[in-house]
Formats: sequence, C-alpha cells, structure tokens
Amino acid sequence: MILYGIKNCDTVRKARRWCEANDIKVTFHDFRADGLDETILNQWLTLVTWEDLLNKRSTTWRNLDDLRKDQLDANNAIALMIDNPTLIKRPVLIDNSHCILGFKADIYATHFGK
Repeated sequence: MILYGIKNCDTVRKARRWCEANDIKVTFHDFRADGLDETILNQWLTLVTWEDLLNKRSTTWRNLDDLRKDQLDANNAIALMIDNPTLIKRPVLIDNSHCILGFKADIYATHFGK
C-alpha cells in the first residue's frame, strides 16, 4: 500500500497520522522528493478518472492560463500533473485495486474496517 502526496501538505499529514494511529502500514511516496511519472499516473487512471484526480481548487490551477484550462483533455491533464504535482488531489492512497483520493477519516475507517 502506497500513500502518495507532498510531505508538507496538511491533508497528507492527517492521512499519515491516521494510518499510524490505526496500525495501517503504508509506504509514503513524496511527489517532489521521489518524483512522479506517466506510468504512475496511468496506473491511477485505471482506478479513477483524470477529472477526479485533477485538483481544480489548487492555487496552481488558479494560476494556469485560461488557454491551458480550456484545452484540457486526458493527455494534457497528465502532462500538467507531471509538470505540476500540486495539481493532484492529495493524498492518493493505492491499496491493491483501490484508489482513495483525499483524506476523510470515515472513508479510511470504512475501507480498512476500523
């Protein structure tokens, strides 16, 4: 099980603390320190849509020019997320054939039977 995110993201920190407090073993993969490539994104996209993965509430999204936003499709979105990992909803938890985007304690508790 891998938890993807950015170590200084508050939501990622909450998810990591929740996993630790509930004895859930996860490997943490920091987008910035450990990198992110198209292979990883394509694995996620077998489980979730690029529309769900893309964080349109982020500062990075708001700072993109309108032309890039207007011409968005799956290929452009993947390229944007590789170039700007902060465009990805965080954290991304990959557990076997499940992908959970973001962190909500009740969703994690249900998923892990806690």
